[in-house]
Amino acid sequence: MNHYRMPTEDIGFVLFDVLQAPAQLAALPAFGEADEPLMRQLLNEMAKFIDGEIAPLNRTGDEVGAQWKDGAVTMPPGFRDAYQAFWQAGWPALSAAAEDGGQGLPAVIEAVLYENLSAANHGWTMAPGLLHGAYECIRHHASDELKAAYLEKVAIGEWLATMCLTEPHAGSDLGLCSTKAQPQAEGSYALSGTKIFISGGEHDLTDNIVHLVLARLPDAPPGPKGLSLFLVPKFYADGSRSAVFCERIEEKMGLHGSPTCVMRFDAARGWLVGEPGKGLNAMFVMMNAARLHVALQGVGLLGAAWQKADAYAAERKQMRAPGASQTSLISEHPAVQRLLQTQRAWIDGARVLAYQTAVELDIARHHPDAARRQRAERWCALTTPVLKAAFTHQAFHGGSDCLQVFGGHGYVREWGVEQHVRDARVAMIYEGTNEIQAIDLLVRKVLADGGAGLNALLAELEADARIAGNAPAADALHALQQTTTALAARCAQDATLAYQVADDYLRAVAVGLLAWAWTRIAASAPAEPRWQAPARAFRAWVLPELAMRLGIVASLETAHA
Repeated sequence: MNHYRMPTEDIGFVLFDVLQAPAQLAALPAFGEADEPLMRQLLNEMAKFIDGEIAPLNRTGDEVGAQWKDGAVTMPPGFRDAYQAFWQAGWPALSAAAEDGGQGLPAVIEAVLYENLSAANHGWTMAPGLLHGAYECIRHHASDELKAAYLEKVAIGEWLATMCLTEPHAGSDLGLCSTKAQPQAEGSYALSGTKIFISGGEHDLTDNIVHLVLARLPDAPPGPKGLSLFLVPKFYADGSRSAVFCERIEEKMGLHGSPTCVMRFDAARGWLVGEPGKGLNAMFVMMNAARLHVALQGVGLLGAAWQKADAYAAERKQMRAPGASQTSLISEHPAVQRLLQTQRAWIDGARVLAYQTAVELDIARHHPDAARRQRAERWCALTTPVLKAAFTHQAFHGGSDCLQVFGGHGYVREWGVEQHVRDARVAMIYEGTNEIQAIDLLVRKVLADGGAGLNALLAELEADARIAGNAPAADALHALQQTTTALAARCAQDATLAYQVADDYLRAVAVGLLAWAWTRIAASAPAEPRWQAPARAFRAWVLPELAMRLGIVASLETAHA
C-alpha cells in the first residue's frame, strides 16, 4: 500500500485481448515490427522503471515539494536523478520519429506509459508531460533552423519544454493575451510580458528549457487571430541565458512536486514558430496532444486511488457483513463493494477508450486507406474532449469515493489516498476546463454538422453492441443518437440551449462510450470473475446515469421551447 504498482496484467488484457491492438497496428506500414511480444516486453520494462524509480518518490514530492529561491527552482530529492535516468533510457522518445532520435513506436505505448507515470507520481510526470506536444509543434511548424537546434533535444527529452499561454488577465480566453513580440534586425524577436500557471517553467531537471510562447506582433489585430507562437530557450547556443525569469511558484492544493511558475519575459530573444498570426494553429497541435494525456492522467490517478482502497479493504475488519457470523473484512460489506467496483468499472472501461483513441491517432496518420484515416480522425476529434472531461471528473469524484473506503484514515496523510484526490483536482481545470471541453464537443463538433458525425460513430458502436448481444448498451447508444438529432434541431432555433446542456450531454456521451467499452470487455472475458464484478457495477450504477443525463437535456429543451 506504500506506493503504486503498474497493473501490467490488466493493461495487457485490454491491449491484446479486448482491443487486439497489434492486429490493428499491423495494417500500418510504420509499425510492422510492433507486435505483441515487443509490446509485452515494453510493458514489463515500463513497470520495472515506474515501480522502482518513480513511484517511491511520490510522497517526498508531495511533502517536500518544489522550492523557489531567487528565481531558481530546486526539485524534490531524487527527482533530477529519476528524470535523467528516464530520458537516457529512451522513454520520452517512444513515439517520436526515428529520424528525430525517437523510436517510432505506436502512440498507444506512450499512452500506457503516461497513464502509469501519472498514477505513480503525478507531480514528477508533469515535467515530461508536455514533451510530445512540444515535439509535434516544433516538428510541424518550426523553421529548419529551429528544428536543427531544438527538435531532437526535445524529442529525446534531454531538454524539457513549456507551453506559455495563460496571462493574469487572460485565462481560457487566449484572445486577451497581451505579451508583445518586437521584431529585431537580425530576424529574432524580443518578447515582453508575464505568463502564469506555467508548469515546469523553471527547474533543475534538465540543462535547458524550451519555452513555446504565445505573443503579439506590433501590427497584430486584437483577439485570437492576432497571436503568433515563439520559441524562447532558457539558454542559447553560446551558453548565455535568456531574459526569462521565474518570479515565484504557486502554493497549490496538490501537485506540490511540480512547480507552477509565474514567468516574466523581459525583451527575451526568441524566434517565430510557424506563420505570423497563426500561433493558435501551431499551439493546438500541442494542446490536443496534451488533452489526451490529461485524460490518461485521470485514468491513472483513479487507478492509483482505487489500488490503495482495494488493498485497505482487504485488510481492515469492521462489524459483520450481511450473512456473516463474525467481524468481516470491509471488502465483504456491500456498501464498500459498490464503491470499489463502480470505480473499477470506470477504470477498465476508460482504458479501453483511451487506448483505442491512441490507436486511432496512429491510424489517422499512417493508414494507407483514406476512408479509414478519415474515420480515425472523426473518432479522435469527437472522443478527445469527452475523455478529457469525463475521466478527470471521475478521477476527483471517484478518488473521493476511494478515500471514503478508508473512513477517517483516508482523510489523514499517512495512508496517501488524500494526495491522489488533491492532485487530481487540477486536471478538471487545465488544458481547457471541463466546461470548455463540453462546449467544444457539442457546439463546435456535434452541432457543426447537425449531429451527423457523432451519430454515425454511435451507430457503429450500437451495431457492435447488438452483434455482441448487449441489448442494454445498444439501446442506450440508440437513445443517445435520438437525443443528438432532437438536440441539434432545437439548438438551431435557440443559440443558448447548447451551452446550458453541454455538460450533461458530454457526460451522457461518456457513459455511452463506456457501454461500448464494456461490451468489448465482456466479449473477451465472458466468464472470468475478475471482470464480472465491475461489469455488474457498470450495469447497475454507471449505465443508468445516461438516461438521467438525457432526461436533464430533454427537460431543458422543453424549458427553452
